Amino acid sequence: MFIFKRVVCVGGTIVPQCTALSVSNFSAYRCVRSPKRNSPYSSVDSERYSSLVKSVMSSRVSSQTPETLQAEDEHVYGPVVKAPTPSSRPEMRVPKTLHPFLHFQETLQAEEPESGPPVRILLNRAGRSSVPSVTRILQQTLSPEQIFYLERWKRRMIAELGEEGFKEYSQKLFRQGRLFHSAVEDILVSGATWKNRNPPETSEYPPEVQGYMESISHVLEDVGAVRATESTVHHDTLNYLGIVDCVSRYRGVLCVIDWKTSEKPKPFLSNTYDNPVQVAAYAGALNNDGNYKYQVENGLIVVAYKDGSPAHVHQLSSELMLKYWTTWLIRLEEFTEQRSSHASSAFEQKR
Repeated sequence: MFIFKRVVCVGGTIVPQCTALSVSNFSAYRCVRSPKRNSPYSSVDSERYSSLVKSVMSSRVSSQTPETLQAEDEHVYGPVVKAPTPSSRPEMRVPKTLHPFLHFQETLQAEEPESGPPVRILLNRAGRSSVPSVTRILQQTLSPEQIFYLERWKRRMIAELGEEGFKEYSQKLFRQGRLFHSAVEDILVSGATWKNRNPPETSEYPPEVQGYMESISHVLEDVGAVRATESTVHHDTLNYLGIVDCVSRYRGVLCVIDWKTSEKPKPFLSNTYDNPVQVAAYAGALNNDGNYKYQVENGLIVVAYKDGSPAHVHQLSSELMLKYWTTWLIRLEEFTEQRSSHASSAFEQKR
Protein backbone atom coordinates (compact mmCIF):
# COMPACT_ATOMS: atom_id res chain seq x y z
CA MET A 1 0.00 0.00 0.00
CA PHE A 2 1.37 3.38 -1.01
CA ILE A 3 0.63 6.97 0.28
CA PHE A 4 1.77 9.83 -1.93
CA LYS A 5 3.07 13.21 -0.66
CA ARG A 6 3.44 16.30 -2.86
CA VAL A 7 6.71 18.20 -2.49
CA VAL A 8 7.57 21.55 -4.14
CA CYS A 9 11.05 21.50 -5.55
CA VAL A 10 13.37 24.53 -6.02
CA GLY A 11 12.55 24.87 -9.67
CA GLY A 12 8.87 25.09 -8.91
CA THR A 13 8.09 21.49 -10.06
CA ILE A 14 5.73 19.50 -7.93
CA VAL A 15 7.16 16.02 -7.47
CA PRO A 16 5.17 13.26 -5.84
CA GLN A 17 6.99 11.01 -3.49
CA CYS A 18 5.80 7.69 -2.29
CA THR A 19 5.93 6.36 1.18
CA ALA A 20 5.80 2.66 1.65
CA LEU A 21 3.77 0.90 4.26
CA SER A 22 4.79 -2.54 5.27
CA VAL A 23 1.94 -4.77 4.37
CA SER A 24 2.02 -8.40 4.09
CA ASN A 25 2.00 -10.02 0.62
CA PHE A 26 3.69 -6.90 -0.94
CA SER A 27 7.29 -7.39 -1.96
CA ALA A 28 8.05 -4.32 -4.15
CA TYR A 29 7.53 -0.59 -4.12
CA ARG A 30 6.65 1.61 -7.03
CA CYS A 31 6.69 5.36 -7.47
CA VAL A 32 4.56 7.02 -10.07
CA ARG A 33 5.71 10.47 -11.15
CA SER A 34 3.07 13.16 -11.84
CA PRO A 35 3.33 15.41 -14.85
CA LYS A 36 5.31 18.71 -14.49
CA ARG A 37 3.22 21.88 -13.96
CA ASN A 38 4.18 25.59 -13.88
CA SER A 39 4.02 27.32 -10.46
CA PRO A 40 2.24 30.72 -10.13
CA TYR A 41 5.27 31.94 -8.18
CA SER A 42 7.70 31.28 -11.00
CA SER A 43 7.18 34.79 -12.38
CA VAL A 44 8.06 36.49 -9.07
CA ASP A 45 11.33 38.49 -8.98
CA SER A 46 12.97 36.51 -6.18
CA GLU A 47 16.08 38.67 -6.08
CA ARG A 48 14.06 41.82 -5.52
CA TYR A 49 12.15 40.42 -2.56
CA SER A 50 14.84 38.12 -1.18
CA SER A 51 15.72 40.46 1.70
CA LEU A 52 12.05 40.76 2.63
CA VAL A 53 11.55 37.03 2.54
CA LYS A 54 14.64 36.40 4.63
CA SER A 55 13.60 38.93 7.28
CA VAL A 56 10.11 37.48 7.53
CA MET A 57 10.88 33.78 7.25
CA SER A 58 14.17 33.70 9.14
CA SER A 59 14.04 32.04 12.51
CA ARG A 60 16.68 34.45 13.84
CA VAL A 61 15.86 37.59 15.85
CA SER A 62 15.39 40.69 13.74
CA SER A 63 18.36 43.03 13.62
CA GLN A 64 16.09 46.08 13.89
CA THR A 65 16.18 48.03 17.14
CA PRO A 66 13.99 50.81 18.56
CA GLU A 67 16.59 53.30 17.32
CA THR A 68 16.53 52.01 13.72
CA LEU A 69 12.75 51.87 13.75
CA GLN A 70 12.60 55.48 14.96
CA ALA A 71 15.04 56.47 12.21
CA GLU A 72 12.83 54.82 9.60
CA ASP A 73 9.74 56.59 11.01
CA GLU A 74 11.51 59.93 10.93
CA HIS A 75 12.57 59.28 7.34
CA VAL A 76 8.97 58.53 6.29
CA TYR A 77 6.95 60.87 8.55
CA GLY A 78 9.52 63.46 9.58
CA PRO A 79 11.10 64.07 13.01
CA VAL A 80 8.98 63.98 16.16
CA VAL A 81 8.13 67.42 17.52
CA LYS A 82 8.32 67.23 21.32
CA ALA A 83 6.01 69.40 23.39
CA PRO A 84 7.73 71.68 25.92
CA THR A 85 7.78 70.46 29.51
CA PRO A 86 5.24 72.42 31.58
CA SER A 87 6.78 74.60 34.25
CA SER A 88 5.27 76.62 37.09
CA ARG A 89 7.90 79.38 36.72
CA PRO A 90 8.97 81.24 33.58
CA GLU A 91 12.41 80.81 32.10
CA MET A 92 15.15 82.38 34.18
CA ARG A 93 15.75 85.97 33.18
CA VAL A 94 19.04 87.79 33.01
CA PRO A 95 19.33 91.37 34.29
CA LYS A 96 19.41 93.95 31.53
CA THR A 97 22.16 95.76 33.42
CA LEU A 98 24.38 93.87 35.85
CA HIS A 99 25.02 96.56 38.46
CA PRO A 100 28.07 95.85 40.64
CA PHE A 101 27.47 94.38 44.07
CA LEU A 102 30.58 96.04 45.55
CA HIS A 103 31.60 99.66 45.24
CA PHE A 104 35.20 100.16 46.28
CA GLN A 105 35.92 103.59 44.84
CA GLU A 106 35.03 105.58 47.93
CA THR A 107 35.71 103.03 50.66
CA LEU A 108 39.29 101.91 50.14
CA GLN A 109 40.80 105.22 51.29
CA ALA A 110 38.55 105.88 54.30
CA GLU A 111 37.39 102.65 55.87
CA GLU A 112 35.71 103.06 59.24
CA PRO A 113 37.35 101.49 62.30
CA GLU A 114 35.41 98.65 63.90
CA SER A 115 35.68 100.11 67.39
CA GLY A 116 33.03 102.42 68.79
CA PRO A 117 29.25 102.21 69.11
CA PRO A 118 27.19 100.75 66.28
CA VAL A 119 25.79 103.14 63.70
CA ARG A 120 22.04 103.59 63.48
CA ILE A 121 20.77 105.77 60.67
CA LEU A 122 17.06 106.38 61.11
CA LEU A 123 14.70 106.23 58.16
CA ASN A 124 13.91 109.69 56.87
CA ARG A 125 11.22 109.76 54.22
CA ALA A 126 11.59 113.47 53.57
CA GLY A 127 12.25 113.74 49.85
CA ARG A 128 12.18 109.94 49.52
CA SER A 129 8.46 109.27 49.42
CA SER A 130 8.74 107.71 45.96
CA VAL A 131 11.72 105.49 46.82
CA PRO A 132 10.49 101.89 47.21
CA SER A 133 11.67 99.63 50.01
CA VAL A 134 13.18 96.18 49.59
CA THR A 135 10.18 94.62 51.33
CA ARG A 136 7.70 96.32 49.02
CA ILE A 137 9.60 95.32 45.87
CA LEU A 138 9.78 91.67 46.92
CA GLN A 139 6.09 91.57 47.87
CA GLN A 140 4.98 92.97 44.52
CA THR A 141 7.16 90.64 42.45
CA LEU A 142 6.21 87.31 44.01
CA SER A 143 5.98 84.38 41.61
CA PRO A 144 2.54 82.87 40.84
CA GLU A 145 3.52 79.83 42.89
CA GLN A 146 4.44 81.98 45.91
CA ILE A 147 1.19 83.92 45.62
CA PHE A 148 -0.80 80.68 45.43
CA TYR A 149 0.70 79.22 48.62
CA LEU A 150 0.46 82.54 50.45
CA GLU A 151 -3.22 82.93 49.59
CA ARG A 152 -3.92 79.31 50.50
CA TRP A 153 -2.29 79.79 53.91
CA LYS A 154 -4.27 83.00 54.45
CA ARG A 155 -7.60 81.32 53.55
CA ARG A 156 -6.82 78.42 55.85
CA MET A 157 -6.02 80.74 58.75
CA ILE A 158 -9.18 82.82 58.16
CA ALA A 159 -11.27 79.64 58.06
CA GLU A 160 -9.77 78.62 61.41
CA LEU A 161 -9.64 81.99 63.20
CA GLY A 162 -12.19 84.11 61.35
CA GLU A 163 -11.53 87.52 59.82
CA GLU A 164 -11.06 89.34 63.15
CA GLY A 165 -9.08 86.48 64.65
CA PHE A 166 -6.69 86.46 61.70
CA LYS A 167 -6.27 90.22 61.98
CA GLU A 168 -5.36 89.90 65.66
CA TYR A 169 -3.01 87.02 64.86
CA SER A 170 -1.17 89.11 62.26
CA GLN A 171 -0.87 92.06 64.64
CA LYS A 172 0.48 89.74 67.34
CA LEU A 173 3.15 88.37 65.00
CA PHE A 174 4.16 91.89 64.01
CA ARG A 175 4.41 92.96 67.65
CA GLN A 176 6.47 89.89 68.57
CA GLY A 177 8.87 90.56 65.72
CA ARG A 178 9.28 94.20 66.70
CA LEU A 179 9.91 93.34 70.36
CA PHE A 180 12.36 90.61 69.36
CA HIS A 181 14.39 92.96 67.17
CA SER A 182 14.40 95.56 69.92
CA ALA A 183 15.70 93.03 72.47
CA VAL A 184 18.46 91.86 70.11
CA GLU A 185 19.48 95.45 69.40
CA ASP A 186 19.61 96.17 73.15
CA ILE A 187 22.09 93.35 73.70
CA LEU A 188 24.27 94.21 70.71
CA VAL A 189 24.44 97.93 71.51
CA SER A 190 25.24 97.31 75.20
CA GLY A 191 28.07 94.99 74.28
CA ALA A 192 26.89 92.40 76.81
CA THR A 193 26.45 88.72 76.02
CA TRP A 194 23.34 86.72 76.72
CA LYS A 195 25.33 84.24 78.80
CA ASN A 196 26.67 86.93 81.15
CA ARG A 197 23.34 88.59 81.74
CA ASN A 198 21.69 88.05 85.12
CA PRO A 199 18.28 86.33 85.32
CA PRO A 200 16.57 89.58 86.39
CA GLU A 201 17.95 91.24 83.27
CA THR A 202 16.72 88.51 80.94
CA SER A 203 13.28 88.50 82.53
CA GLU A 204 12.80 92.18 81.73
CA TYR A 205 11.76 91.22 78.21
CA PRO A 206 8.11 90.36 77.54
CA PRO A 207 7.27 86.67 77.95
CA GLU A 208 6.57 86.21 74.23
CA VAL A 209 10.16 87.32 73.45
CA GLN A 210 12.12 85.31 76.01
CA GLY A 211 11.80 82.07 74.04
CA TYR A 212 13.18 83.73 70.91
CA MET A 213 16.09 85.19 72.86
CA GLU A 214 16.92 81.81 74.35
CA SER A 215 16.74 80.36 70.83
CA ILE A 216 19.48 82.68 69.51
CA SER A 217 21.64 82.67 72.65
CA HIS A 218 24.23 80.37 71.08
CA VAL A 219 24.36 82.62 68.00
CA LEU A 220 24.94 85.80 70.01
CA GLU A 221 28.08 84.24 71.50
CA ASP A 222 29.65 84.29 68.01
CA VAL A 223 28.59 87.84 67.12
CA GLY A 224 31.06 90.67 67.69
CA ALA A 225 32.41 93.96 66.35
CA VAL A 226 28.91 95.28 65.66
CA ARG A 227 28.97 98.12 63.13
CA ALA A 228 25.29 98.90 62.57
CA THR A 229 21.89 97.96 64.01
CA GLU A 230 18.43 98.77 62.63
CA SER A 231 20.08 101.20 60.21
CA THR A 232 18.77 102.56 56.91
CA VAL A 233 20.65 101.81 53.70
CA HIS A 234 20.00 103.48 50.35
CA HIS A 235 21.28 102.49 46.91
CA ASP A 236 22.08 105.78 45.24
CA THR A 237 22.13 104.38 41.70
CA LEU A 238 19.25 101.88 41.76
CA ASN A 239 17.21 104.12 44.09
CA TYR A 240 15.77 101.73 46.66
CA LEU A 241 16.16 101.57 50.42
CA GLY A 242 15.88 99.19 53.35
CA ILE A 243 16.65 98.80 57.03
CA VAL A 244 19.33 96.27 57.94
CA ASP A 245 18.86 94.39 61.21
CA CYS A 246 22.56 94.15 61.97
CA VAL A 247 26.02 94.45 60.45
CA SER A 248 28.66 92.67 62.48
CA ARG A 249 31.20 89.88 62.47
CA TYR A 250 29.95 86.34 62.88
CA ARG A 251 32.81 83.99 63.72
CA GLY A 252 35.21 86.56 62.34
CA VAL A 253 33.39 87.21 59.04
CA LEU A 254 31.69 90.56 58.45
CA CYS A 255 28.03 89.91 57.55
CA VAL A 256 24.69 91.57 57.02
CA ILE A 257 22.58 89.69 59.58
CA ASP A 258 18.83 89.26 59.31
CA TRP A 259 16.95 88.09 62.42
CA LYS A 260 13.81 86.08 61.65
CA THR A 261 11.12 84.42 63.78
CA SER A 262 9.23 81.33 62.74
CA GLU A 263 6.62 78.98 64.10
CA LYS A 264 7.92 76.11 61.96
CA PRO A 265 11.48 74.77 61.76
CA LYS A 266 13.51 76.06 58.83
CA PRO A 267 16.64 73.91 58.78
CA PHE A 268 17.48 74.56 55.13
CA LEU A 269 18.20 77.77 53.27
CA SER A 270 15.45 76.90 50.78
CA ASN A 271 12.95 77.11 53.67
CA THR A 272 13.63 80.84 54.01
CA TYR A 273 12.05 81.71 50.63
CA ASP A 274 13.03 85.28 49.61
CA ASN A 275 15.11 86.06 52.72
CA PRO A 276 18.47 85.49 50.94
CA VAL A 277 17.40 87.89 48.18
CA GLN A 278 16.47 90.43 50.85
CA VAL A 279 19.86 90.14 52.57
CA ALA A 280 21.69 90.53 49.25
CA ALA A 281 19.61 93.63 48.46
CA TYR A 282 20.49 95.17 51.84
CA ALA A 283 24.19 94.42 51.41
CA GLY A 284 24.25 95.80 47.88
CA ALA A 285 22.60 99.01 49.07
CA LEU A 286 25.02 99.35 51.98
CA ASN A 287 28.00 98.84 49.67
CA ASN A 288 26.75 101.68 47.46
CA ASP A 289 25.68 104.01 50.29
CA GLY A 290 28.10 106.84 51.06
CA ASN A 291 27.19 106.72 54.76
CA TYR A 292 29.09 103.43 55.18
CA LYS A 293 32.83 103.43 54.58
CA TYR A 294 33.24 99.69 54.26
CA GLN A 295 32.04 96.79 52.14
CA VAL A 296 30.10 93.65 53.13
CA GLU A 297 30.33 90.53 50.98
CA ASN A 298 28.67 87.90 53.24
CA GLY A 299 25.27 87.41 54.80
CA LEU A 300 23.62 85.56 57.67
CA ILE A 301 20.01 84.53 58.26
CA VAL A 302 19.11 83.52 61.82
CA VAL A 303 15.72 81.85 62.35
CA ALA A 304 14.59 81.99 66.00
CA TYR A 305 11.84 79.86 67.59
CA LYS A 306 9.40 80.82 70.29
CA ASP A 307 9.80 77.56 72.24
CA GLY A 308 13.47 78.33 72.81
CA SER A 309 14.82 75.54 70.60
CA PRO A 310 18.20 76.40 69.03
CA ALA A 311 17.88 78.80 66.11
CA HIS A 312 18.89 77.70 62.65
CA VAL A 313 21.75 79.70 61.16
CA HIS A 314 22.14 80.02 57.38
CA GLN A 315 25.39 81.53 56.18
CA LEU A 316 25.57 83.20 52.78
CA SER A 317 29.04 83.14 51.27
CA SER A 318 30.25 85.84 48.89
CA GLU A 319 29.46 83.50 45.97
CA LEU A 320 25.89 82.96 47.16
CA MET A 321 25.45 86.68 47.77
CA LEU A 322 26.39 87.40 44.15
CA LYS A 323 23.89 84.80 42.99
CA TYR A 324 21.07 86.33 45.03
CA TRP A 325 22.17 89.83 44.02
CA THR A 326 21.51 88.86 40.41
CA THR A 327 18.07 87.57 41.42
CA TRP A 328 17.42 90.86 43.21
CA LEU A 329 18.31 92.87 40.10
CA ILE A 330 15.75 90.85 38.12
CA ARG A 331 13.05 91.43 40.75
CA LEU A 332 13.88 95.13 40.80
CA GLU A 333 13.51 95.30 37.01
CA GLU A 334 10.15 93.52 37.22
CA PHE A 335 8.98 96.03 39.83
CA THR A 336 10.13 98.97 37.69
CA GLU A 337 8.34 97.56 34.64
CA GLN A 338 5.13 97.07 36.66
CA ARG A 339 5.26 100.62 37.97
CA SER A 340 5.86 102.03 34.49
CA SER A 341 2.95 100.00 33.13
CA HIS A 342 0.62 101.22 35.88
CA ALA A 343 1.71 104.82 35.34
CA SER A 344 1.03 104.53 31.61
CA SER A 345 -2.42 103.04 32.26
CA ALA A 346 -3.28 105.81 34.72
CA PHE A 347 -2.15 108.43 32.22
CA GLU A 348 -4.29 106.92 29.45
CA GLN A 349 -7.34 106.89 31.74
CA LYS A 350 -6.95 110.60 32.49
CA ARG A 351 -6.81 111.55 28.82
